[in-house]
Amino acid sequence: MKEPCTPSLAQAILTDPETGLRWAMRDYASLVRGILRRILPQRERDVEECMADVFVALWRNAQKLYDTGTPVRAWLIVTARNTGINRYRVLHRREEVPLTEEMTQTIAELMPDAAGDAADWVGALVDAMGPPNREIFLRKYYLMQSSREIAASLGMSVGSVNTRLCRGRERLRKELQKGGYTHA
Repeated sequence: MKEPCTPSLAQAILTDPETGLRWAMRDYASLVRGILRRILPQRERDVEECMADVFVALWRNAQKLYDTGTPVRAWLIVTARNTGINRYRVLHRREEVPLTEEMTQTIAELMPDAAGDAADWVGALVDAMGPPNREIFLRKYYLMQSSREIAASLGMSVGSVNTRLCRGRERLRKELQKGGYTHA
């Protein structure tokens, strides 16, 4: 499902970067901050630096987003998540603390091959999911919510949320394999 304002936001960034980025920050800064805070709790300075990195990346990729019609919101969610995870890795590598088991599993499942455009493809596949599966996937893997939080907000059982996640991961895995991406 394409986001109706995507081309105009990307075009606004291309036409007048200052105004376009102000518009993007107005509409999406709280979303990006929320994602980053879940990945980097109690690290407000790192969250702010990652936010700046995400919006600089938006500016740098505006032409590609415009040309491909990529939904800006979905792109920002994926980019914020990946930027936060990268910062998390750097911070915890220094502290010699491993990633949590759930985070490691999530990365392994959704990023089967770091080379190529697998991350973009996963984002597009998730964006193409129907409700409530898309909402569940976004909340779990991009907004980093627990299954219990998702179930409560969507009025579902935790078991139903987990079943939908399991089936969704399997569908993503099959689609990625069809596209030539294999689990490393």
